[in-house]
Order: sequence, then structure tokens, then C-alpha cells
Amino acid sequence: MYNGPVIVSACLLGLRTRYDGKDAFSMEAMTLLEGRAVVPVCPEQLGGLPTPRPKAAITSGSGADVLDGGADVLDENGTDVTEKFMKGAMDTLQIARLSGAREAYLKEKSPSCGSTLICRAGACVKGMGVTAALLLKEGLSVKGF
Repeated sequence: MYNGPVIVSACLLGLRTRYDGKDAFSMEAMTLLEGRAVVPVCPEQLGGLPTPRPKAAITSGSGADVLDGGADVLDENGTDVTEKFMKGAMDTLQIARLSGAREAYLKEKSPSCGSTLICRAGACVKGMGVTAALLLKEGLSVKGF
């Protein structure tokens, strides 16, 4: 079993980095990460978005479509935040590379971090967020909480 550093959504660790200024603390994630070198990240903050910030969603498709230029990320006010989501994903990948992380534990339902679910128009749909899709594409193991 790989026991090296692991990228973790900062909100899962109890940091108030979510769009609404709250956390999404996960005891399950903390238990699984016990004894591991944890590297907390918030891709949306890394991309330059403030906390709190307007809720955002991928317009169609999922994170892979955003990476390929086929979809955008808009906040609830209609502002295009695609570039900020792309920057946050790239910065998270760089942090993973610098730290030697080969795994990521990310927050489900997020347009950045969702690994199997993202939310759009008040509903959760199957799909990956922008950061999750990039990390997976670059060979990291991605798990959602």
C-alpha cells in the first residue's frame, strides 16, 4: 500500500474553505489519513477565488470537458470563472508533483473536487470536477468523500 504524501481537500480537514465559508469536516477521511503526510489544498482558493464566494457549477458535461475547452464554469451570478478553476487545478497538480503525492482525497459534489458527483442546477449528477479530472488524467488516484 502506498503510504506517501496525499493531496486532500482542505475543507475535509475542517478548514473553512468552501464557497459558503464553511468546512466539510470528514471523520471518515481523517481516519483513513491517520499517519499519512497530508497536503491540504483548495483549488478554488488557489485559482484566486475568495472565501466566501458565489456558488459555481460546470455548465454541461464535467471537469474533463472544461479541461478540453468544451464546457465552462459559471458562478450563480453568471460570471465565467473557468480560468480560475483551471488555474486552481493546475496549481493543485503542481503541488502534487512537488510533494510526491500519488493520491488525492477530494470533496464530492464540488465543481473542482468532485470525483464521481458534481452539482448543477440544484441537482447532483455523475461527473468529475475540474481538479479531480486533471489529477486523474495525470495519473493520480482520486477518491471522493
